[in-house]
Amino acid sequence: MGSTTPAIRGGTAGQSDTGRRGAVVAALMLAMALAALDSTIVATAVPQIVGDLGGFSVFSWLFSGYLLAVTVTLPVYGKLSDTFGRKPVLVVGAAVFLLGSLLCAAAWNMAALIAFRIVQGLGGGALQGTVQTLAADLYPLAERPKIQSRLSTVWAVAAVAGPGLGGVLAAYTDWRWIFLVNLPVGAAALWLIVRHLHEPERRHARHARVDWAGALAVFACGGVLLTALVQGGVAWPWLSAPSLALFGTGLALAAVVVAVERRAAEPVIPGWVWRRRTIAAVNLALGALGLLMVAPAVFLPTYAQSVLGLAPVAAGFVLSVWTLSWPVTAALSQHVYRRIGFRDTALLGIGLAALILSAFPFLPYPGSWWQPTLLMLLLGGALGLFQLPLIVGVQSTVGWSERGTTTASVLFCRQTGQTVGASLFGAVANGVLAARLGGAGDLDSVTRALRAGTAPESTRRAIAEAVHAVYLGAAAAAALAFVLLLLVAPRRFPVLEE
Repeated sequence: MGSTTPAIRGGTAGQSDTGRRGAVVAALMLAMALAALDSTIVATAVPQIVGDLGGFSVFSWLFSGYLLAVTVTLPVYGKLSDTFGRKPVLVVGAAVFLLGSLLCAAAWNMAALIAFRIVQGLGGGALQGTVQTLAADLYPLAERPKIQSRLSTVWAVAAVAGPGLGGVLAAYTDWRWIFLVNLPVGAAALWLIVRHLHEPERRHARHARVDWAGALAVFACGGVLLTALVQGGVAWPWLSAPSLALFGTGLALAAVVVAVERRAAEPVIPGWVWRRRTIAAVNLALGALGLLMVAPAVFLPTYAQSVLGLAPVAAGFVLSVWTLSWPVTAALSQHVYRRIGFRDTALLGIGLAALILSAFPFLPYPGSWWQPTLLMLLLGGALGLFQLPLIVGVQSTVGWSERGTTTASVLFCRQTGQTVGASLFGAVANGVLAARLGGAGDLDSVTRALRAGTAPESTRRAIAEAVHAVYLGAAAAAALAFVLLLLVAPRRFPVLEE
């Protein structure tokens, strides 16, 4: 890495440098915890928030608005970190996230809270992309699984602890504390980064030309298209005038993005991101990963409560077990990809994931809680073998000046896959329910009726069939990722010498 490697200054060498790198890693984990906890901790406080501020009809934008802001800013922050360095981007992103958190705590109505959640998301995009990039900067290839498994553990702990922490804060204090709790955590992360991380000065950064036109075009295009996907089939029918207008506008803006980026000296989304086989294959594969992750994350809790009859806490446990096995196999994946390579390790993981997802529709009805729990434990293990080798591998094929853009592109594709998956699988589930129940309601309304005890047994079976269809769709997404890797990715990633 040479002169582009971040310096951990303040000591001489050996234990001092190791300790300071540990301080930076701790800061990265705290920053990642802010982003990881965000959605899970807010979700459990929605009843209290709606009860205080109103706005039940639009509360879903507390999540959609944040997700949109994170997704569309990832490419911009990736390019900025390659131009000006990781530290300033991370510091500014964390500061914006904390400002958004403070504003959220002071929100006076639902519209203000949604607007401030978008401000949070503008900072969250910097946190997610820059933390992953810095992790690769700080560690050589042989040690990267160590830091990546730690970051995966942060997500796992957040998935398990977030709902409980959010519930406790909402029940025993005030829902505003779920945002205020970010302030000390973020302040600690900022202090550690400012104190211990020092990057080499880059001469070209002073005279760099920022592609602000491209950044604005990317932001507008992504915002319009993702809004169309998030709201389509929910706020309005897919073939309605608002839906068609948004998709049409999004496609027109996509053409603008292409035109602007072709002329830009330093484009936000450079063409080489898609011209290089390795990066293009990983982008597509992680887009498919985002797609398939929606099936368990969104629909398994409904299945556990409506079909298995579990309480919300027990249903959350059934889902959360995949976050326990995912970091374990991610940490162990280095022993596999050192023998057979990054691509083949990822093929092994996604192939197993496709089989596990395909097995879900064959569970007996109504079944027992341990059956989907076991499948989720196995699925997390399979996806740990899939995702981490691809991220570590693709980061190792580029130098410092391209690593931020590369990392942001794969995270952007994964986030976009999740957005597409939520819309696609929601339509699949509602379509199956309509076919089984003669067009009586969608998944949300049917589930509420079942929990209230006003729906017959046939409704429970219809929900089971709807979720089974979603899991088959997720298995198809896993198979698609397998084929894309097999056909597009080189068998051996062109890893750069360090």
